[in-house]
Amino acid sequence: MIIGLVTAVAASACYGAGSVLQAVGSRRSARQEAAIAPSAGVTQHGGPSLSSTAKAAVTWEFLVGTGLDFLGFALGALAARLLPLFLSQTVISANLVVTALLSIKMLGIRLTRPEWASIAVVCSALVLLATAAGHEGSGATPLATHWWLLAASVLLIGVGTLVVRLLGARAAIPAGLLSGLGFGALGVGVRVLNGVDPFDLPTLLSDPALYAILVAGIGGMYLHTVALQIGSVNGATAALVVGETVVPGILGVLWLGDASRPGFGWVAVLGFVIAVAGAVAVAWFGSPETDPAAPPAADADSTRDAGDTEQSLAGGVAGR
Repeated sequence: MIIGLVTAVAASACYGAGSVLQAVGSRRSARQEAAIAPSAGVTQHGGPSLSSTAKAAVTWEFLVGTGLDFLGFALGALAARLLPLFLSQTVISANLVVTALLSIKMLGIRLTRPEWASIAVVCSALVLLATAAGHEGSGATPLATHWWLLAASVLLIGVGTLVVRLLGARAAIPAGLLSGLGFGALGVGVRVLNGVDPFDLPTLLSDPALYAILVAGIGGMYLHTVALQIGSVNGATAALVVGETVVPGILGVLWLGDASRPGFGWVAVLGFVIAVAGAVAVAWFGSPETDPAAPPAADADSTRDAGDTEQSLAGGVAGR
């Protein structure tokens, strides 16, 4: 349990730091494109094109942030196998808190009282969850359910891509929710993956859950990048937290056999609900945002716009 908690906290820290860097890189790229040509890199519906997203993904900030995401993924995968999903996914989603706290140092942001209160709520809820968490389920499931997980992952990412194409600049919150569901599917896939313990490469490669992890992870990263480029980061992040924690937590209890300590079920439920609500509040109470793609009118205005964009990250940007 202790090793699992430490691993989940480390994954949360990696995701939180990576998200700050990814958001800065994504939005700097969007501003640069808008300054050159206001319509460049934008679809007919106002959303970022694939080329625009690709350019954002090769900025140095985004690359470093992605490296931290990969490390966070590895640590999160280990945590998902050591802890009940309702605990591991909730701790990892607390990267919102890490992001907010890092923003003070890295971006010179002052958090508001509601933000500090939300952070305190999340921390308190995590203590409740850690206290109530019991054994994690075995993760042994029929192979057919692994195929269903793969199909659900493909459907999620396909719908997310279509939504981005159709809704354009209005797709931030749907993209955030679907990316969160993708990351949740990734956590479930890691938990049920065959051929890991004991390690058996042929079994691992033949398990549909492995490909569900790849589809959900890569697709979730794409939708997450799009959500950082458009619309409200606060709203998108709140949606991501709900998708990443609620569904996997429920599946862990109903499908994988995760359980709380005897007599602590109500504490686990209370802690889970409070943690999700607090994480959403951390995102929602973030500083108001400016349009990340708005071109600067002058040098002074450019500096001010960049500061406003960075301040919008105080509410937190989830990676997963």
